Amino acid sequence: MKEKELFLGPRIPAEQWEKNKEKFLIPTILMIAAAALLLISIFLPYWKLTLYAPQYPGGLKAELYINRAEGDVSELDILNHYIGMKSMNEAAPLERSLSIFLIAGVVLLVLAAVYVHSPFALFLAIPAILYPAFFLGDLYFWLRNFGTNLDPHAPLNAVKPFVPPLYGDSTIAQFKTNASWEMGLFLSISASILIIVGLVFHRKAYKPLVESRIKDT
Repeated sequence: MKEKELFLGPRIPAEQWEKNKEKFLIPTILMIAAAALLLISIFLPYWKLTLYAPQYPGGLKAELYINRAEGDVSELDILNHYIGMKSMNEAAPLERSLSIFLIAGVVLLVLAAVYVHSPFALFLAIPAILYPAFFLGDLYFWLRNFGTNLDPHAPLNAVKPFVPPLYGDSTIAQFKTNASWEMGLFLSISASILIIVGLVFHRKAYKPLVESRIKDT
């Protein structure tokens, strides 16, 4: 097989397309659906923090998108200042500036995998599969960084270093917080699942063609 064909894989013979059209369409539909979910996730929050304090009984909320934080960010920063935590706007500057371009690139890789009828499709899809785990890992890194590097000269400097949770409830001094995963993250996880399922159908559809092509060479 030529190098180009080795990477792209064999094309679908017309007779097999007519006979087993659904078999070849399923992985394509799943991959395109996954790419669409990733794109939609850009416009939705991935993570939300709700903080309850005596002066804010209704709670303060901050929603984290891939490139910004929205909600009661200023008020939360004021409260965080009292315990010596940095401003939320200082977190993940590089990730926030590149996030949309990175997701767009990941989406293009997934769409490219649709046209690759060989095992190389898996390598193109890996970034999208791992993306939710990368997001959560990066978020944990910054939560840990901010929570364990408190300003010792803060007004409430008696607060010991801590790691805010990725999910669930916690208590810090007189503050109570609740962290939750939001629709954007769930869409990216769904995209990963669709891609994995799509790759299973991809292998079933194209492995016989690849093996047949290798035998003919």
